[in-house]
Amino acid sequence: MDLAVHRPGELTGADGDAWRSLQSEARALGAPQLANPFLAPEFTLAVGRCRPGVRIAVIRQGARPVAFLPFQRSALGLGRAVGLGVSDAQGMVHRPGFRWDAQELVRACGLSVLEFDHLVEGQESFGVGGLRGFGSPVIDVDRGFDAYVRQLRARSPKFTRTTFAKERRLGRDAGPVRYVHDERDPAALRALMRWKSAQYRRTGRSDRFAHPWIVRLVEQLFHTRTESFTGLLSVLYAGDRPVAAHFGLRSPSVLACWFPAYDPRFAKFSPGLVLHLRMAEAAAAESLAYLDLGRGAKDYKDSLKTREPTVHEGMVTRRHFMALAYRARRAPVRALRHAVLARPELSGPADRLLRRVGRLRTGR
Repeated sequence: MDLAVHRPGELTGADGDAWRSLQSEARALGAPQLANPFLAPEFTLAVGRCRPGVRIAVIRQGARPVAFLPFQRSALGLGRAVGLGVSDAQGMVHRPGFRWDAQELVRACGLSVLEFDHLVEGQESFGVGGLRGFGSPVIDVDRGFDAYVRQLRARSPKFTRTTFAKERRLGRDAGPVRYVHDERDPAALRALMRWKSAQYRRTGRSDRFAHPWIVRLVEQLFHTRTESFTGLLSVLYAGDRPVAAHFGLRSPSVLACWFPAYDPRFAKFSPGLVLHLRMAEAAAAESLAYLDLGRGAKDYKDSLKTREPTVHEGMVTRRHFMALAYRARRAPVRALRHAVLARPELSGPADRLLRRVGRLRTGR
C-alpha cells in the first residue's frame, strides 16, 4: 500500500483539490454519502487547528491520490476518526471500486486501533459486519420541496398540518415569521450556543459547549466558506427576535444538520420543527440532494425523515497489546449504553433520570 501520513499543515494544495474532486464526483457515481461535509478537508483542517494528533493518510496508485483517511492519533498509537464525538460522518473518501485491507491500513497509519462511531455506508473494507449499525435519518429534497411535503402529508397528515398551523400561530402571536438561511451575524451564533448549552444541562446531558475546543471549532467553521464547503447558520425569527437556530455544514449536495436549538419560551410553537421545514425548503431551492439529520433516536427526526441509511460504530484493531487494552476499557461502556438504548423499559427511566439530574443542575 502506497500510503503516506501527513499532518494537516502538510497537505498540499494538489492533494486537497484531489480530495475535493473525489467528493464532488461521489453523488454522480452512486456514493452520495462521501459528499458529506464532515468528510471534507475543511472539516479535518479545522479540527486540526483545535485538537492535537490530527493526521491524514493519503493513498496513491502511481502518482495519483485515490483515497484520503483523516484520523486522530494518540501518543500511544490509538486512533479515532477525526472529530469522533462531534462528527456525524466518518470514513475514507475514495474513488469508486477502491478496496483496502483494514489491518494493513491500520498498521500503515502507525496505529494499533482505529475507532469510529459514525462510519458511513460503502466502507465494507473496514469489516462493517463486525461493527454495530445505527439508523441515521435523512430528508431527501432532490425532487423539490413540494414533493417532500406531499410525501410528509401522505405519511403523517396530522403532524404536517399541525406544524404549519403552529408556524402561522407564531406569526400572529409573536410577530411576522422570517427565515434567514445563511445568517452571518455572530450574535445569532452565540445565542444558538447559549440555547444549546441550556438544553444540554436541562436534559442532563454533557454540555458540548462547555469544551472550549468545540466552541473554537464551531466559530472557525462559521467563518469557513469555500466553493465546496460552508459553515451554515440558519435562523428563524418572529418579528426581530430569533426563536430557533441551527448551525451545520454544507457541501454542494448535502446539508449536515449539527446543532439545532430554540428559545424555550416559544416551545409551544414548535419552532425547531418549523425551522427544519424552512431549511429543507431552502436546501431544495439550492438543488441539494438531502439533509442529514444525524444518528440518534429523536421524535422530530422520525417525523421529518424520508429514509434512514446506516452508520456503524466500533473499532478496527490489529494484534497488539495496546489494542487489547483499549478494547477491554471501551467495550463494556459501549455495550451498556447500547443495551439501555435498545430497550424501552430501560431507556425511558434513564432519560427521566437524566432530566431529573438536569433540573437539579439548573435549579429548576
